[in-house]
Amino acid sequence: MPARSFPMWYGLLLKIEYHDKIWFNKELTLDALNPLLPGTMGEYLGIEWTELGDNYLKAKMPVDNRTKQPYGLLHGGASCALAETIGSVASAMVVDYTKFACVGFEINANHVRSAREGFVFGEAYPLHIGSNTHVWDIKIYDEMKKLVCASRLTVAVIPTKESFRQPSL
Repeated sequence: MPARSFPMWYGLLLKIEYHDKIWFNKELTLDALNPLLPGTMGEYLGIEWTELGDNYLKAKMPVDNRTKQPYGLLHGGASCALAETIGSVASAMVVDYTKFACVGFEINANHVRSAREGFVFGEAYPLHIGSNTHVWDIKIYDEMKKLVCASRLTVAVIPTKESFRQPSL
């Protein structure tokens, strides 16, 4: 029987699996991520880290007055903020952060279900980890484990500049 061939795009449907720890610091823990939230949008929105695996990062965010739109539903922008927070921090943990910064330059989000209360839970898995770019697949679920948002974040990996260490003007 001849080998079966698949269209080129078929590989995009499959989640690329990284079996080894992808983190630059192989001893990375959730506690090491906590100092990254104070004074950021993540802190304001109530984002909390929940799980760190060998190749993924998870966080949760409340659905409350900070994250709802006027109809009482989770705001799509809040979902994007959760997705970009998880993906950007995951990228920063993959590289030597003393030499490189990871900044989002494209995010896509499909809002497939609403949430009105409780928490939503985001999980980021890498689709591509290159020397100049990272691509993350981020899914956000409600408390019933139903998909709320499917997002893809592309992150640029750039050399760290001294200006990144200065307070914003």
